[in-house]
Amino acid sequence: MSRILITSGPTRQYLDPVRYISNGSSGRMGCALGQAAIDAGHDVVIVSGPVNIEYPQTAEVIPVVSTEEMLEACLGVWNDCDGMIGVAAPCDYRPVDVAKGKITKTGDSLSIKLIETPDIVAGLAEVKTSQWIVAFALETGDRHLRAMQKLERKKCDLIVLNGPEAMFASKTRVEVLNRDGQVLADIEGDKPQVAVKVFDVISQQLIR
Repeated sequence: MSRILITSGPTRQYLDPVRYISNGSSGRMGCALGQAAIDAGHDVVIVSGPVNIEYPQTAEVIPVVSTEEMLEACLGVWNDCDGMIGVAAPCDYRPVDVAKGKITKTGDSLSIKLIETPDIVAGLAEVKTSQWIVAFALETGDRHLRAMQKLERKKCDLIVLNGPEAMFASKTRVEVLNRDGQVLADIEGDKPQVAVKVFDVISQQLIR
Protein backbone atom coordinates (compact mmCIF):
# COMPACT_ATOMS: atom_id res chain seq x y z
CA MET A 1 0.00 0.00 0.00
CA SER A 2 1.29 3.45 -0.93
CA ARG A 3 0.47 6.93 0.34
CA ILE A 4 -0.27 9.09 -2.69
CA LEU A 5 -0.44 12.88 -2.89
CA ILE A 6 -2.87 14.31 -5.44
CA THR A 7 -3.17 17.99 -6.28
CA SER A 8 -6.56 18.98 -7.64
CA GLY A 9 -8.66 21.90 -8.83
CA PRO A 10 -7.67 25.49 -9.64
CA THR A 11 -5.96 28.09 -7.51
CA ARG A 12 -6.86 31.75 -7.13
CA GLN A 13 -4.52 34.74 -7.17
CA TYR A 14 -6.33 37.79 -5.85
CA LEU A 15 -6.16 41.23 -7.46
CA ASP A 16 -8.11 42.85 -4.62
CA PRO A 17 -10.35 41.52 -1.83
CA VAL A 18 -13.04 40.63 -4.40
CA ARG A 19 -11.46 39.78 -7.75
CA TYR A 20 -8.99 37.06 -8.64
CA ILE A 21 -7.25 35.28 -11.52
CA SER A 22 -8.20 31.62 -11.89
CA ASN A 23 -9.22 29.02 -14.46
CA GLY A 24 -11.96 26.49 -15.22
CA SER A 25 -10.51 23.44 -13.49
CA SER A 26 -13.36 21.60 -11.74
CA GLY A 27 -11.39 19.10 -9.65
CA ARG A 28 -13.35 16.19 -11.14
CA MET A 29 -10.31 14.35 -12.47
CA GLY A 30 -8.42 14.80 -9.20
CA CYS A 31 -11.44 13.43 -7.36
CA ALA A 32 -11.76 10.49 -9.74
CA LEU A 33 -8.07 9.62 -9.45
CA GLY A 34 -8.29 9.84 -5.69
CA GLN A 35 -11.16 7.35 -5.72
CA ALA A 36 -9.29 5.06 -8.14
CA ALA A 37 -6.25 5.05 -5.85
CA ILE A 38 -8.39 4.36 -2.77
CA ASP A 39 -10.21 1.53 -4.55
CA ALA A 40 -6.79 0.05 -5.37
CA GLY A 41 -5.99 -0.02 -1.65
CA HIS A 42 -3.84 3.08 -1.23
CA ASP A 43 -3.94 6.01 1.20
CA VAL A 44 -4.66 9.32 -0.49
CA VAL A 45 -4.08 12.93 0.53
CA ILE A 46 -5.64 15.55 -1.75
CA VAL A 47 -4.45 19.15 -1.74
CA SER A 48 -7.22 21.04 -3.48
CA GLY A 49 -7.98 24.55 -4.59
CA PRO A 50 -11.56 25.89 -4.41
CA VAL A 51 -14.00 23.44 -6.03
CA ASN A 52 -17.70 22.59 -5.87
CA ILE A 53 -17.33 18.83 -5.57
CA GLU A 54 -17.04 16.33 -2.73
CA TYR A 55 -13.84 14.29 -2.52
CA PRO A 56 -13.79 10.65 -1.34
CA GLN A 57 -14.63 10.41 2.35
CA THR A 58 -11.58 8.30 3.18
CA ALA A 59 -9.14 10.74 1.56
CA GLU A 60 -7.34 13.32 3.65
CA VAL A 61 -8.26 16.66 2.05
CA ILE A 62 -6.25 19.84 2.57
CA PRO A 63 -8.05 22.90 1.16
CA VAL A 64 -5.97 25.81 -0.17
CA VAL A 65 -6.61 28.92 -2.22
CA SER A 66 -3.43 30.24 -3.83
CA THR A 67 -0.61 28.52 -5.70
CA GLU A 68 1.78 29.42 -2.89
CA GLU A 69 -0.54 27.79 -0.34
CA MET A 70 -0.81 24.68 -2.49
CA LEU A 71 2.96 24.33 -2.68
CA GLU A 72 3.35 24.84 1.07
CA ALA A 73 0.69 22.21 1.82
CA CYS A 74 2.28 19.72 -0.58
CA LEU A 75 5.73 20.21 0.92
CA GLY A 76 4.23 19.63 4.35
CA VAL A 77 3.12 16.08 3.47
CA TRP A 78 5.60 15.15 0.74
CA ASN A 79 8.09 13.31 2.96
CA ASP A 80 5.34 10.94 4.09
CA CYS A 81 4.20 10.13 0.54
CA ASP A 82 5.44 7.54 -1.94
CA GLY A 83 4.44 9.50 -5.01
CA MET A 84 2.28 12.29 -6.36
CA ILE A 85 -0.14 12.91 -9.19
CA GLY A 86 -0.27 16.58 -10.15
CA VAL A 87 -3.78 17.04 -11.52
CA ALA A 88 -4.33 20.60 -10.30
CA ALA A 89 -4.30 23.60 -12.62
CA PRO A 90 -2.58 26.18 -10.41
CA CYS A 91 -2.32 29.76 -11.64
CA ASP A 92 1.04 30.35 -13.29
CA TYR A 93 0.99 34.08 -12.54
CA ARG A 94 0.02 36.38 -9.71
CA PRO A 95 -0.22 40.17 -9.48
CA VAL A 96 2.83 41.94 -8.09
CA ASP A 97 0.59 44.11 -5.93
CA VAL A 98 -2.75 43.18 -4.38
CA ALA A 99 -5.04 46.16 -3.77
CA LYS A 100 -6.16 46.47 -0.14
CA GLY A 101 -9.59 47.73 -1.20
CA LYS A 102 -11.87 46.87 -4.08
CA ILE A 103 -10.60 48.34 -7.35
CA THR A 104 -13.23 50.78 -8.60
CA LYS A 105 -14.00 51.89 -12.14
CA THR A 106 -12.45 55.18 -13.24
CA GLY A 107 -13.24 55.17 -16.95
CA ASP A 108 -9.58 54.57 -17.75
CA SER A 109 -7.79 51.36 -18.71
CA LEU A 110 -6.15 49.33 -15.96
CA SER A 111 -2.73 47.71 -16.20
CA ILE A 112 -1.78 44.86 -13.90
CA LYS A 113 1.77 43.57 -13.64
CA LEU A 114 2.02 39.81 -13.17
CA ILE A 115 4.90 37.63 -12.06
CA GLU A 116 5.26 33.84 -12.12
CA THR A 117 4.10 31.73 -9.21
CA PRO A 118 6.23 28.82 -7.97
CA ASP A 119 5.99 25.55 -9.89
CA ILE A 120 4.47 22.96 -7.56
CA VAL A 121 5.51 19.79 -9.38
CA ALA A 122 9.04 21.05 -10.03
CA GLY A 123 9.31 22.17 -6.41
CA LEU A 124 8.46 18.69 -5.16
CA ALA A 125 10.83 17.10 -7.69
CA GLU A 126 13.70 19.17 -6.29
CA VAL A 127 13.32 17.66 -2.83
CA LYS A 128 12.14 14.15 -3.68
CA THR A 129 14.07 11.09 -2.54
CA SER A 130 12.69 7.83 -3.91
CA GLN A 131 9.21 9.18 -4.73
CA TRP A 132 7.67 9.03 -8.18
CA ILE A 133 5.92 11.94 -9.90
CA VAL A 134 3.14 12.02 -12.48
CA ALA A 135 1.95 15.35 -13.88
CA PHE A 136 -0.94 16.39 -16.06
CA ALA A 137 -0.24 18.67 -19.01
CA LEU A 138 -3.12 20.64 -20.46
CA GLU A 139 -1.75 21.86 -23.76
CA THR A 140 -2.70 23.47 -27.07
CA GLY A 141 -0.72 23.64 -30.30
CA ASP A 142 2.00 20.99 -30.52
CA ARG A 143 0.69 19.08 -27.53
CA HIS A 144 3.18 16.20 -27.53
CA LEU A 145 6.20 18.47 -27.80
CA ARG A 146 4.96 20.74 -25.02
CA ALA A 147 4.09 17.79 -22.81
CA MET A 148 7.54 16.23 -23.22
CA GLN A 149 9.20 19.57 -22.49
CA LYS A 150 7.16 19.80 -19.31
CA LEU A 151 8.04 16.21 -18.35
CA GLU A 152 11.75 16.94 -18.67
CA ARG A 153 11.62 20.34 -16.98
CA LYS A 154 9.62 19.06 -14.03
CA LYS A 155 11.54 15.77 -13.74
CA CYS A 156 8.41 13.64 -14.00
CA ASP A 157 8.25 9.88 -14.47
CA LEU A 158 5.05 10.00 -16.53
CA ILE A 159 2.93 12.79 -17.97
CA VAL A 160 -0.78 12.73 -18.78
CA LEU A 161 -1.65 14.90 -21.75
CA ASN A 162 -5.06 16.49 -22.29
CA GLY A 163 -6.56 19.65 -23.78
CA PRO A 164 -8.65 22.64 -22.65
CA GLU A 165 -11.84 20.84 -23.66
CA ALA A 166 -11.40 18.73 -20.50
CA MET A 167 -12.19 21.65 -18.20
CA PHE A 168 -15.64 21.48 -16.61
CA ALA A 169 -16.46 18.49 -18.83
CA SER A 170 -17.73 15.15 -17.59
CA LYS A 171 -15.80 13.33 -20.31
CA THR A 172 -12.19 13.61 -21.39
CA ARG A 173 -9.48 12.12 -23.55
CA VAL A 174 -5.92 11.70 -22.31
CA GLU A 175 -2.65 10.17 -23.43
CA VAL A 176 -0.13 8.82 -20.94
CA LEU A 177 3.50 9.33 -22.03
CA ASN A 178 6.70 8.01 -20.50
CA ARG A 179 10.14 9.63 -20.41
CA ASP A 180 10.97 8.20 -23.85
CA GLY A 181 7.95 9.90 -25.38
CA GLN A 182 6.14 6.59 -25.84
CA VAL A 183 2.35 6.75 -25.60
CA LEU A 184 1.55 4.07 -23.04
CA ALA A 185 -2.21 4.62 -23.23
CA ASP A 186 -4.75 6.63 -25.20
CA ILE A 187 -7.92 6.77 -23.10
CA GLU A 188 -11.30 8.39 -23.70
CA GLY A 189 -14.52 8.35 -21.72
CA ASP A 190 -16.17 9.59 -18.54
CA LYS A 191 -13.63 10.97 -16.09
CA PRO A 192 -14.11 8.21 -13.47
CA GLN A 193 -13.54 5.56 -16.15
CA VAL A 194 -10.52 7.39 -17.53
CA ALA A 195 -9.11 7.84 -14.03
CA VAL A 196 -9.23 4.10 -13.34
CA LYS A 197 -7.34 3.34 -16.55
CA VAL A 198 -4.79 6.10 -15.94
CA PHE A 199 -4.19 4.81 -12.43
CA ASP A 200 -3.76 1.29 -13.81
CA VAL A 201 -0.91 2.59 -15.98
CA ILE A 202 0.63 4.41 -13.01
CA SER A 203 0.39 1.24 -10.93
CA GLN A 204 2.00 -0.92 -13.60
CA GLN A 205 4.82 1.55 -14.27
CA LEU A 206 5.63 3.09 -10.91
CA ILE A 207 4.06 1.42 -7.86
CA ARG A 208 5.97 -1.55 -6.54
